[in-house]
Amino acid sequence: MKLGTQVFLTVLKAHQTVYERSGGLIGHRLMLMPTLLLRTTGRKSGLTRTNALVYGRDGGRYLVCGSNGGHHLPPAWALNMEADPDVEIQVGVRRKQAVAVTLRPGDPDYDRLFAICNQANRGQFAAYQKKTERPLPVFVITPR
Repeated sequence: MKLGTQVFLTVLKAHQTVYERSGGLIGHRLMLMPTLLLRTTGRKSGLTRTNALVYGRDGGRYLVCGSNGGHHLPPAWALNMEADPDVEIQVGVRRKQAVAVTLRPGDPDYDRLFAICNQANRGQFAAYQKKTERPLPVFVITPR
C-alpha cells in the first residue's frame, strides 16, 4: 500500500474514532464535508459494524456512495447493507433507525443522486469511478 494511502486511511480511522467517542459532538464535518456514522450488521459475523461516510441529502433522505476509493471490490459496509438494509445512522449527536435501498446506473434517479453525493465529496466519487470498471452504487437511506 502506498504511503499516501496509508496516511489517508489512518486519518479516516482517527476521525471515526473521535466521532464515535465524542457521541457525535465532534466529527460531523471532515475537511468541511458532511459525515455520518453508518451502522450495519455484518453479513457473516452478525456484529454491528460502524463506518464514517461522507453523505449527501435528498429531502429527508441520506445518500452515500459505495466507492471504496475506486477499488475494484465494493466496501464491506455496502455488502452488509445489501444483505440487511435495516441500518442505523448517526448524524452529529442524533441517531436514527433507517432502511437503505441500493441504486445503480440505469436506475431512474441514479444520475441525479450520484451527482448530489459527488458534490458533497468535492468531486471525488467521479474520480473514483474513473479508477474502476465496477459501477459505484448509491445507497438511499430513509429514516423511519
